[in-house]
Amino acid sequence: MKMINVHEAKTHLSRLIDEIVMFGEPLIIAKSGKPLVKVIPFDNHQKTTKRIGFAPELSIPEDFNDMNEEEISALFEGKEK
Repeated sequence: MKMINVHEAKTHLSRLIDEIVMFGEPLIIAKSGKPLVKVIPFDNHQKTTKRIGFAPELSIPEDFNDMNEEEISALFEGKEK
């Protein structure tokens, strides 16, 4: 669990809140090294998902960058496969 001091929490509050909501990781705020409060995400907060284009169910294969590598290289080199 991450622990930060009060001054850093005041300076970066918006960013810290975004991280807590996004990752669900609680945060301890301390003063002079002594833990004071624990900030946790609100349970009812709905996480938003980012859509890719128009197809939210789209999945990209793990080998996407290597798919048809030989065929594509042959086309660029002017060779027949």
